[in-house]
Amino acid sequence: MKTIFIVLDGAGDRPCRELNNKTPYEAAKKPNLDFLAKNGICGLCQTVGKGIAPESDVAVTAILGYDPYRYFTGRGPLEAYGAGVKLGNGFLALRANFASMEGYRILDRRTGRSLTTNEAKALADSINKKVKLPCKFMFKSTTEHRGVLVLYGKFSDKITNVDPAYEKQGTFGVAKAFANEIQECQPLGREAEETASIINEFVEKSRKVLENDPVNIARGKKGILQANAILVRDAGNRLPEFPKKKGWAAIVGMPLEIGIAELAGMKILKVNYPEIKAIDVYKHLYDCLNAEIRDSLKYLKSDWNRFNAFYIHIKETDIPGHDGKPLEKKKMIELIDKKLFSAIRKLDARIIVTSDHSTPCQLKAHSADPVPLLVFDGKSKDNLASFTERECRRGSLGTILGKDIWAKI
Repeated sequence: MKTIFIVLDGAGDRPCRELNNKTPYEAAKKPNLDFLAKNGICGLCQTVGKGIAPESDVAVTAILGYDPYRYFTGRGPLEAYGAGVKLGNGFLALRANFASMEGYRILDRRTGRSLTTNEAKALADSINKKVKLPCKFMFKSTTEHRGVLVLYGKFSDKITNVDPAYEKQGTFGVAKAFANEIQECQPLGREAEETASIINEFVEKSRKVLENDPVNIARGKKGILQANAILVRDAGNRLPEFPKKKGWAAIVGMPLEIGIAELAGMKILKVNYPEIKAIDVYKHLYDCLNAEIRDSLKYLKSDWNRFNAFYIHIKETDIPGHDGKPLEKKKMIELIDKKLFSAIRKLDARIIVTSDHSTPCQLKAHSADPVPLLVFDGKSKDNLASFTERECRRGSLGTILGKDIWAKI
C-alpha cells in the first residue's frame, strides 16, 4: 500500500472567541477529514518534545522520522540549500525576514509578504551590491517575506538571533514571547565574537541601504510599510546527514521543505507558486494554497506508479495563526478538505495527516501544544466523531513524539 503523508502547517489551534470557543478544526465543515478520522486511528503528536514550541524546521525533521537532537544542524543551511544557494566547504547560513522598523521598534517582522516578487529581488540586489563586509556574502530573497543570508568562510554558529520572535536553544529555534525591538546578535562563546560582529554589521549596513532604496521610497509615498530592515536567525554552518528515504517523493514549494526533503533523499516535485504582483496578502495566500492543491493532485496522478510514498506540505494554514485570523484558518481547512481530501480519500493508500506545530490565533505564534494525528489505512479504526484536537486526544495512538510516528505505525 502506498503512503500519502500530509502536513498542514500550523493548523492546530486553541478555542477561539470568534468561532464560539471552538478551534478552527472544530468549527470547519470538513466531511472528508472527518471520514478519515472516523475510519482510521488517531492521536496527538508532540512533534519535538514536551514544552517546546518548535519552528517548522526542527518539527518537520522530527515528523519525517529523524531524531532532531541527533540530526538537526540549524535552519539557515536548510533554507539556503532549498533555495539553491551554493554553500561550499566553509559557510554560515541564516534564515532572514524583510521587516519594517521605526527606530529600533519593529512595526512588522514579515513586511515582505506585501512585497511584489520584483520588489523583493530589487531590494536583495541592492544589498548585495552596496553592503560591504569583511567577508564574501550573499543575500537572497526567496518567497514573500523570506530570504537567506550566507557568509562564506569559517564562522561559528554559536550566536543569538536578531529576530526577536525566536530564540536559540542549542541548535533549535523556539518561539518566545514576542518583543517588538530588534535584538543585537550576541556571541555564545569567544570563538563566535567575530561572527556576531559581522552579523550586526550586516544588519546595520543593510538597513541603511534599504531605507534609501527607490523601492522603499516609492512604498513610503504610497503609505505602504517600507521593508527597511533584515531580521536574521537560526544560524548553521553545516548540513545535516539524514539517512536517505527510498521511493519517496515530496510535493513542496518552500525552500525549507525543499531542503529537508532533498537532503532526506526524496525526489522533489516542486509546487509552482504564482508571483506576487499586488499587495493583497490573503489573495496571494489563497492563490498559493490553490497552487499547492492543484499541483499535489497533478503529481499524485502523473507520478503515482513511480513512488511508494508522497510527502505533501501545505504551508498556508500557518499564516492565519500568526495573524490572529481564526476565520481565515477555518476557511482554509474547509478549502483543503473540499478540494484535496475529497480526492485523496478515494485513493488506495495509507493516509497520514498531522501538523508540524500548533499556531494558536490567540498567541499569534507557535505553541508547545501537541497536534492532531490521523492514520487511515482502511483496516483499523477508532470511530471518532471528527478530526479535531479534542477528539484526537481520545484516539488509540495516544500522544507520541514526532520522531516515533513511523516506528509506531
